[in-house]
Amino acid sequence: MTTATDSYNITTLNEFIIQRQADFPYAKGELSRLLHHVGVAAKVVNKKINKAGLVDILGRAGDVNVQGEDVQKLDLFANHHFIAALRATSECCAIASEEDQEITLFDDGLSRDAKYVFCMDPLDGSSNLDVNVSVGTIFSIYRRVTERGEHPDLSDFMQPGTEQVAAGYVIYGSSTMLVYTTGKGVHGFTLDPTIGEFCLSNPHITTPEKGTIYSINEGNYAHFPQGVKKYLKYCQVVDPDTHRPYTSRYIGSLVSDFHRNLLKGGVFMYPSTQKAPNGKLRLLYECNPIAFIAEQAGGKASDGVGRILEIQPKDLHQRVPFYVGSRAMVEDVEAMLAEHPGE
Repeated sequence: MTTATDSYNITTLNEFIIQRQADFPYAKGELSRLLHHVGVAAKVVNKKINKAGLVDILGRAGDVNVQGEDVQKLDLFANHHFIAALRATSECCAIASEEDQEITLFDDGLSRDAKYVFCMDPLDGSSNLDVNVSVGTIFSIYRRVTERGEHPDLSDFMQPGTEQVAAGYVIYGSSTMLVYTTGKGVHGFTLDPTIGEFCLSNPHITTPEKGTIYSINEGNYAHFPQGVKKYLKYCQVVDPDTHRPYTSRYIGSLVSDFHRNLLKGGVFMYPSTQKAPNGKLRLLYECNPIAFIAEQAGGKASDGVGRILEIQPKDLHQRVPFYVGSRAMVEDVEAMLAEHPGE
């Protein structure tokens, strides 16, 4: 006799991480433990978000972050719990967070000897929480360049995205998903609230070569580079042979917009504008990890001229223009920007 549980074969995040540990002969379980604790912190943040409308954690905390943006109460909550979870692993020697001006050092006990540093946007899109829109956490992991046992410093974070050993995001939506890569493909896990575990739901995610969705804040159209304006007009022209016009979809939460386009095919754009000539999204906390995931899924990520992952960081909170998604669509944007350099 077959029961319901017989057909419910699950692989949890922890089981999957352990199974894939052989992919990294230089690691002896440290990276696995670090990723496990990311999952733990995500569950804590998810629980708080799910009851956000019931407790006093929505809205502004009465402060601004280093980007000059209003800090939301849940930003602080997420930042605190991810830092606490990573400190507990003793596998991370320092953290750079979008919410903090300086890096956070773990100089106590085993942490100083840890081989990894961690970058994160603890709660991307948090201003949408008041209206029940999906938000997310974005993270990436690097091997430190300073000697183990010494004080970590800024040089550990000033590495191009090609040096990432892992990157991922958690999307807190109608279901909660954790998507990550360690350079061996992209895998997605959905939180099963009945057992409290992230379970493998989207193995080996591959993004379509070309999609029919474009995501951009068209309210800033007047301030966009000429090449971006040309691409938007291209997206809106009727041409059945190329499945145009494309569909415009923009949530205003990078994780949510990228996740949709990753699965369905599309391009996300946050170009430079007259008000933000260097773009608005942060290289270390948002662009590098999302670019790593995109490339591992068969997509592409660009600053409009070159590969995001090859940019040499110069500042902890550096911003760059960002175009990411299906390869053919990103290349179309690059080509039109190249036709109108400096415009």
